[in-house]
Amino acid sequence: MPISKIRQRLQRLADRNTAVVLQRFFKTGPGEYGEGDVFIGIKVPPLRKLAAEFEGEPLQAIRTLLKSKIHEERVLALMILARRFARENEQGRRQIYNLYLAHVRFINNWDLVDGSAPYIVGAFLSSRSRRPLYVLAKSTSLWKRRIAILATFHFIRQNDFTDALRISELLLRDEHDLIHKAVGWMLREIWKRHPTTGEAFLKKHHRTMPRTMLRYAIERLPESRRKKYLLGNW
Repeated sequence: MPISKIRQRLQRLADRNTAVVLQRFFKTGPGEYGEGDVFIGIKVPPLRKLAAEFEGEPLQAIRTLLKSKIHEERVLALMILARRFARENEQGRRQIYNLYLAHVRFINNWDLVDGSAPYIVGAFLSSRSRRPLYVLAKSTSLWKRRIAILATFHFIRQNDFTDALRISELLLRDEHDLIHKAVGWMLREIWKRHPTTGEAFLKKHHRTMPRTMLRYAIERLPESRRKKYLLGNW
């Protein structure tokens, strides 16, 4: 299907009122993290259906969508890539991984990162050197740093916590709230699977980690223990 027809399908789903809400939700105003991003007003469920329908389209068409100024087109591209990655052979997975990193500047909001990094970057590096994640974690780009920590979600789901904890330590002094939330989320996921490991990290770092990061990390703990962490009483 030509790219123009994919875009026509997207335009038929677009809703101006939804677009206004999404522009605010994803902080697209001047000075905000999503400054300048353009929404046409399509929610996630319809995009998932389109991703299933267009999964077999040539990578060139998907690349074009990924480079679009329209947020929903980039979401659709990443949904397709994640679906394709799960079904591809080794050569195909490498091609998608390389395409992803070559176009990382277009993966520039938290929903784009969260819906793709674990399923492409994390999955590709699962049986390989994790060194690329540490390069991303030290980047000046907010989104590359978020990709680094979210990619470890793939490992966490396999009860492999080492890189998630190491990258969390690298990001403990990060200045951005979106990194605080992402790290706290991954620490919470570790705690859910292995409380001893999760709490060992928290006991070591809870007094110095950003407050938002701590609150996200301890969200599932019993209230009495949450209070101890928040008061620094461990």
